[in-house]
Amino acid sequence: MLDRTWLLFGGPYGNLQATQALLAEAGSLGISPDRMLCTGDLVAYCGDPVATIDLIREAGIPVVMGNCDEQLAAGAADCGCGFDEDSACARLSADWYAYADSVVRPDQRAWLATLPKRIDLEIGGRSLAAIHGSAHLINAFVFAGTPVAAKEDSLDALGCDGVIGGHCGLPFTEKLGHRLWHNPGVIGMPANDGTARVWFSLITPGEDGLSIEHRALRYDHEAAQAAMHRAGLPACYREALATGLWPNLDVLPQRERDETGIPLLAAQNFWRNREARRVSDAA
Repeated sequence: MLDRTWLLFGGPYGNLQATQALLAEAGSLGISPDRMLCTGDLVAYCGDPVATIDLIREAGIPVVMGNCDEQLAAGAADCGCGFDEDSACARLSADWYAYADSVVRPDQRAWLATLPKRIDLEIGGRSLAAIHGSAHLINAFVFAGTPVAAKEDSLDALGCDGVIGGHCGLPFTEKLGHRLWHNPGVIGMPANDGTARVWFSLITPGEDGLSIEHRALRYDHEAAQAAMHRAGLPACYREALATGLWPNLDVLPQRERDETGIPLLAAQNFWRNREARRVSDAA
């Protein structure tokens, strides 16, 4: 794929309003849908799963299969998110998954079944593997606070320079020696930072490496809440769209728990290529 700016995002989660806002933002940036990439879970907590799938499918955005996509395609009994069996997340997921499973059309399930579990991008001479969880598990939670060894294990198994990851719901970029783990965040649910904003990222190649920019997106979260109310979905996730706070922290490492309610800042990272580093060091 061509060396141009890519817009990356995860987890639309059936949030039609956020997905529409992201496409509008991409248009204002001059980024076409074929240069956008979604890390999966088109459907989850929010109230417009059918319309969200249709919008992304018809736009032609490349999508990595998420665990929710996989489960819906298979007609499975639950979301396969990897929540502990007795956790609040697991109990709450039964409601939104049952709703999604009741409305997603057969043709949509068939399309979800065709989604790849890995998409490889070449940007600025770097090989990036887009996956949902880890190299080994589609529903593995990989956070900034996840041990480095687990990320390096996935990078080794994937045989790439960097990972574009999903699933965990929180944006971060971590340099691991000459390699990288990047999660653009999700657009379907706020980042537990006490704001209603959601997150995506831009990756732009340059002469000496890649610019990686985390950006916030504001959208009509009240309309998304209304859709959830009409669908009879759990009030706690509906409230989270406005408060920016997750209703439970079951899946979070301690680092991420400690950052609850702290507003995230837009950030820009530069991933310098090895040749440029050698020239800089020599100088």
